[in-house]
Parts: sequence; structure tokens; C-alpha cells
Amino acid sequence: MTRFLSVKGKALPLPLFLPVFELDNPFVDIDMLGQDFGFGAIMTNAFFLYKHRERKTEVLDKGIHEFLGFDGIVVTDSGAFQQFSGPLYLKNKTIVAFQRDIGVDVISPLDLITPPGDKRTVASKKMLATIKRIGQVLPLSGESTLIGVGQGGRFLDLRGQAMEMLAELGVSYAALGALVPFFNRNHDMEFVGRVIRQARAILPKSVPIHLYGGGDPLELPFYMALGCDIFDSSSFVHYALGGWYMTPYGALKREEMDLKNPPYFCPCPQCSQGIEKVYQDKVSLARHNLWAIVHTMKKAGGLLKEGLLDEHLMHIAARHMELFPSSRLAGSWQALELDREA
Repeated sequence: MTRFLSVKGKALPLPLFLPVFELDNPFVDIDMLGQDFGFGAIMTNAFFLYKHRERKTEVLDKGIHEFLGFDGIVVTDSGAFQQFSGPLYLKNKTIVAFQRDIGVDVISPLDLITPPGDKRTVASKKMLATIKRIGQVLPLSGESTLIGVGQGGRFLDLRGQAMEMLAELGVSYAALGALVPFFNRNHDMEFVGRVIRQARAILPKSVPIHLYGGGDPLELPFYMALGCDIFDSSSFVHYALGGWYMTPYGALKREEMDLKNPPYFCPCPQCSQGIEKVYQDKVSLARHNLWAIVHTMKKAGGLLKEGLLDEHLMHIAARHMELFPSSRLAGSWQALELDREA
């Protein structure tokens, strides 16, 4: 049965990927996302609009959809991540009201990001403070959907408590925060997987789960199988800037690939003239990377609905391990499967 993200009279089938769009990013054009790639939803940063005086005035006047030139679902971040660069001098209620007033479809509270290095006492305080903030602004969200963000750092039990509290608050959309640092550990999905599986077991099935920052086409099908519905990332740009070519089996640099016999045949427009040309142009490489994510979501999403995703995951893991023998992907996935069977 197909599930949907339904907000303000708009509905998109799940699972769903939200490309991150920022106005000053030369690699991403709004028309490209809507027309070329067919995205029906995007994510952008409300704090960047709020702090820019001229843009703030314009977006308040026009509304977010006219301002961006995008009719689909707009999900916004509150600027919580920017707290690592210094104090924001911003109140939770203020940024939530701003997102509501500019007509955002799905809005974020100003949560307290909890990196893996935070001690338990700190992680607990941040988690509870984030839940309190969500409760305070739920009545302020108006017709928009407020994201219930779960924190808890590296402590699985704290993350479980956060999900239970969000369920008690009655949120209709949940997100798993501060897991990006765990994505970069040699594809070890064990902790992230446990967080997803736990959240899916606690929250009602009707509540979609958003994995903040999830954007590696290798890992997305596994996270979908565990119960995640929505992902967002600008990974396609960051990987391109580093010279990485995304594939469903892992990202590769030019020197790691046999360009005459690549490990993955990509059907995207960028690769139609040969991978060599894609590597010569960062914009083309970014576009290819985004196509790789799109194709991954489409294929894995279809198999998930048909109940055939497990076999596909075995194929991905086997092919990935051939290319990256030292990766933790297969071992961590096996550990997650053993947990499920226990």
C-alpha cells in the first residue's frame, strides 16, 4: 500500500528525497530541480532567509513558493545547524512563526543538535529541551506541519524516549536529528539503523520518519528497508566538489574507475556522452550524482512496495564489498538483521 506525505492539499508518495536548495549555490537551480528532475518537494534553510534583510522582506511579501518559483512542497530548516558557527540570537517561537508566515509546508523547530561527543547528561538535557520547544510551538504552526525532531546523541535509550514523547505530543511528522556524523564511519550503519528501527516501532505508522542529511545512494535503500520515509541532502554537490562519482554501490573517484568498463552503467543525461566528460565538469558531476539518488529512490521505492527489497539489498551489499572490501556495510547490516531475528 502506497503511503503519502500530505500537507496543505498536496500529496507525494513515500519514500521521498528532498534535494537541498540554497539561492546562492551555483550548482543547483530551482528550475533544474522542478523541470529537469521532476522533484515535487525540496528543502531549504529558513534561517538564511530570515537573517538576510532584503530577502526576508521579499519572502514575507510574496510567500515562499512565489519567492522560490516552486509550486511543490517546501520543507525548511530552522538554522539549528548554524548554531555551531556561533550564537544565532534567535528564539524558537520567532523562527517557527517566520516559517509559518511565509507559507512553508513543513517547518522545523529550533532544535538542539547533539553531536556524538556530548556526554549523556548533556545529551539528555538537549533532548528534553528540544521536546519542550516542540510542544511550545505546535500551536503556532497554523496550517503548516511542524517536524517533531528527536535528539539523544549516541544514546539509543535517550532517542527512544524522544520518540515516545513526540508520539505523546501527537506530531504528524518526525525527524531523526544529528545522525550525519555516523554516516561517515566506513558505511557502518548499525547505530543509525537501530535508531531508525526503534523510531519506527514507537511512532504510529501514519507518521513519516525523516532522516536528516541522508543522501548516499548506497545507504538509502537500507534505511528505507528499516522504516525511513523521507531524506534530504546536498550530498550530490559536496561529493562532486570532492571529485566523487556516486553509484548505487559506492562513490568512486576518477582514478578508481575503469572508464571503459565502469562498475555501474548510468542512464542519466550527464553520462550519455561518457563518464570522462562528467568528471571534467563539477556541475555535470553534481547533476549525475543527483540522478544517481533519483534512480536509487525510484528503484528501491518500487521494490519496497512490492515486498522485494531484501533481495536487492543483498545484491547491493555484495557488489559494494567487491569494490570496497574493507567497508563495514555488509557486517553492520548483518548485525541489524541478527537484532531483528533475536
